[in-house]
Amino acid sequence: MSELVRLTDVTKVYQGGITGALNGVSASIERGEFTAIMGPSGSGKSTMLNLVAGLDRPTSGTITVGGTDLAKLSEAGLARFRRDHIGFVFQFFYLLPNLTALENVLIPAQLKGNSATVRARGLLDQLGIKEAADRYPARLSGGQQQRVAIARALINEPTLLLADEPTGALDTHSGEQVMELLGRLHGDGQTILLVTHDAKLATRNAARVISVMDGKIVDDARLETTERSAAEVIRVRGEELKR
Repeated sequence: MSELVRLTDVTKVYQGGITGALNGVSASIERGEFTAIMGPSGSGKSTMLNLVAGLDRPTSGTITVGGTDLAKLSEAGLARFRRDHIGFVFQFFYLLPNLTALENVLIPAQLKGNSATVRARGLLDQLGIKEAADRYPARLSGGQQQRVAIARALINEPTLLLADEPTGALDTHSGEQVMELLGRLHGDGQTILLVTHDAKLATRNAARVISVMDGKIVDDARLETTERSAAEVIRVRGEELKR
């Protein structure tokens, strides 16, 4: 595998305080990896994801995705980069209520100037909801809406799929189905960076868990080589930092 994402000494300080900030974080993500970023609320995990996505800019340090230094892109350039290379799945689905499932999936392709109806229907079929193509979000379950959101994230064939607490708004069964789906996508070669506070989700599905606390990486565990859970890592390192 080759490197896809690199963060080098990245710091992010928000005006008025440092809650959710990062402090000198360095890490790399390989192509084809399924990596979870885990930590308690306010640890900096979502900040890290937003910086990798180019939704925010670091106070200092550098971030490259696919060899592109995000700091060298204008706001318009960042928007184009996200459109062409990054797919997003969030806790809340952000589907437009006046568009059908199929029309929601097609939005990123249309922004790129592509006609991708065949691919969009194929994605809905692949995700097990082809029968929902012509339904509006109000007629879909939470799990179905998240699948539509995943199809939308995949429509432009992104290099990197970013998922920020994708099961947070779902019941247990639907959440398990969504995580199983992400696992299948990873098996097909998709690079996935998942943010979660749930140790079971992280260790059950990802091959690597980056544990974050107080804006710093406290552990980076490849799960095939360790039996420690991410929750235990955070607990132990938290005690060490208090000493």
